[in-house]
Amino acid sequence: MKDMNSKTDMYRANAIRVLCRITDGTLLTQIERYLKQAIVDKNPVVASSALVSGIHLLQTNPEIVKRWSNEVQEAVQSRAALVQFHALALLHQIRQNDRLAVIKLVTSLTRGTVRSPLAQCLLIRYTSQVIRESATSTQTGDRPFYDFLEGCLRHKAEMVIFEAAKAITELQGVTSRELTPAITVLQLFLSSSKPVLRFAAVRTLNKVAMTHPSAVTNCNIDMENLISDQNRSIATLAITTLLKTGNETSVDRLMKQITNFMSDIADEFKVVVVEAIRSLCLKFPLKYRSLMNFLSNILREEGGFDYKKAIVDSIVILIRDIPDAKESGLLHLCEFIEDCEFTYLSTQILHFLGIEGPKTSDPSKYIRYIYNRVHLENATVRASAVSTLARFGVTVESLKPQIFVLLRRCLFDNDDEVRDRATLYLKTLGDNDAVTETEKDAVDFLFGSLDVPLINLETSLKNYEPSEEPFDIDSVPKEIKSQQLAEKKAPGKKPTGLGAPPTGPAATVDAYEKLLSSIPQFAAFGKLFKSSAPVELSEAETEYAVNVVKHIFDSHVVFQYNCTNTIPEQLLENVTVVVDASEAEEFTEVISRPLRSLPYNSPGQTFVAFEKPEGVPAVGKFSNMLRFIVKEVDPSTGEAEEDGVEDEYQLEDLEVVAADYMLKEGVSNFKNAWDSLGPDCERVDEYGLGPRESLAEAVGAVINLLGMQPCEGTEVVASNSRSHTCLLSGVYIGNVRVLVRLSFGIDSSREVAMKLAVRSSDEIVSDVIHEIVASG
Repeated sequence: MKDMNSKTDMYRANAIRVLCRITDGTLLTQIERYLKQAIVDKNPVVASSALVSGIHLLQTNPEIVKRWSNEVQEAVQSRAALVQFHALALLHQIRQNDRLAVIKLVTSLTRGTVRSPLAQCLLIRYTSQVIRESATSTQTGDRPFYDFLEGCLRHKAEMVIFEAAKAITELQGVTSRELTPAITVLQLFLSSSKPVLRFAAVRTLNKVAMTHPSAVTNCNIDMENLISDQNRSIATLAITTLLKTGNETSVDRLMKQITNFMSDIADEFKVVVVEAIRSLCLKFPLKYRSLMNFLSNILREEGGFDYKKAIVDSIVILIRDIPDAKESGLLHLCEFIEDCEFTYLSTQILHFLGIEGPKTSDPSKYIRYIYNRVHLENATVRASAVSTLARFGVTVESLKPQIFVLLRRCLFDNDDEVRDRATLYLKTLGDNDAVTETEKDAVDFLFGSLDVPLINLETSLKNYEPSEEPFDIDSVPKEIKSQQLAEKKAPGKKPTGLGAPPTGPAATVDAYEKLLSSIPQFAAFGKLFKSSAPVELSEAETEYAVNVVKHIFDSHVVFQYNCTNTIPEQLLENVTVVVDASEAEEFTEVISRPLRSLPYNSPGQTFVAFEKPEGVPAVGKFSNMLRFIVKEVDPSTGEAEEDGVEDEYQLEDLEVVAADYMLKEGVSNFKNAWDSLGPDCERVDEYGLGPRESLAEAVGAVINLLGMQPCEGTEVVASNSRSHTCLLSGVYIGNVRVLVRLSFGIDSSREVAMKLAVRSSDEIVSDVIHEIVASG
């Protein structure tokens, strides 16, 4: 305290830094006056120390720091760079839970009152956050604060210019027109004499190239100059960006530049380059020869496991996706395992050879490479080679006699696993005679595709109890049941839900079913079809935290409102949600179950049930008003007053959409499932989806509209792709299996067309899916 009144500014600043460690609220209240005065002190060191102390104290004593808002706001106008920077950071933290206050703060400061480059960078970040949360139109004229970000591109400080350019490139749904000024600035930074600026610019452009490769094309000449940059990180980013933005004519030139470049960088950078080359090959399949030769050449060079694995994985993907590359790719892999020092990669390649090798025009040319592994490798690789030989024998009849000779030689191996596999395969396949029915079943089991998901097989084996009856693989479920998403907790909000929320997604579904079945009014509704993930109806850090779970029955919908009272001095009684269904004409309210009491920090539930037409995907919007009686609670005794006051609290609107009637449920093999449903109930039609920013946006919109489970990773759209096929699976209300095949195409004007094919076990459901898309 003595130092606080010292005439030496350094003593005063140090005293303030010590004070921020005080946790006792009473003592802080006594010295609060000194800290508030220090915030507006003329000496910038003292003022900055006080503001930094405020940032620390906000974590432990937020009530005290929030009273300094006027002084902090005055400090924001300071001419000292650090004072303005720390004042803005503290003021934002004080108001961060009040979205309107943050918008007001950003609006006032973007009018040119911030002079410090550091504070300007901070303001740009806060502005970007406000833009993300605004969720307005992506058009330049309608996007708030875009003009401010564009104006910062003309700032005299390089850090502000870069921060603004980076913020613009990270805007959600950013258009090519909005990107142009930011790309121009970043292009100038590529030729800067400062390595940090070159690195920052090329890294940002690398990220932009993933979503807007055409916007970065103008920077290609400048990035080609960076390939020879002394900083290897900059050179690697330049190479990978060029691979994403290059055209078909520039592929050969890029490959020559990369060949000289690869020997000078570490393995971690080489992996990034290999992945970029893989994407380029999928983008320009006609160039597979030069790209495949490049991959095979670097595969023979020295390198660690991760680097080699990345190359092998890339070659495998190219073989699968580009039919013309199969034979040359398999030969490259065969040559690699001749000198491969990694057991994992050898077994991976041998397994892949067993699947793809027999499908080639001349499978016999791979046998030599495989059998060499039986003599020259360790036991693990030898066992894998035996399995691959057997797979060739069962798939290619003409090779069967020769394969049997090789397998018999494996019977004399010194490893048990190798001998056992050879014996098993010889016994299973038989000699050149016809295979009996029993042996055919064994062949299908050993070499056929596994039609059941491994996770289901594992669960069934764990549940199997040893008995006289053998384990039956046909009893394993062939469909993967999707798990409901776990409740996402809002920051700073107490968990709401079923009292104590379940620990896992499966437990959540079971807990909902158990909770609803325990309520007599809902017993007649039948079996629960689906429960949605919780939907927040109130903002974070508000007086009452409320979210809702939609429970879907065949002819009813039950809204479970999970409520939490966050005010310690209040007790809520007779809590209910008044629902206005005027915009949901097909729904009729039948039951409202209030919550008798809602103490502080003790979650509770109130329910409202609606009747709807049976089996119909009725949709609508519901307005919600929380009503209750408030009673004051004595903090010393914890007892509530007898008299209360009626009050209400407006909640967000809630919608029931078509996706609520679809249960996400994947299939392990989409083709088999599609064929099993047959064409009898298939419905096919074409739709125009209008202009879209990208094909990925259109795919995501349709998936969200239908609420189905994407299969086989088809929800991922390759960057710059002009067409895409997406496979979806689900169960419609009434337990009707539905499969959907979506084919998308996008033209030069960004217009998206879609072909929708639906198969289900009920033709009415197939028609309903088309109606949902047509009306969506």
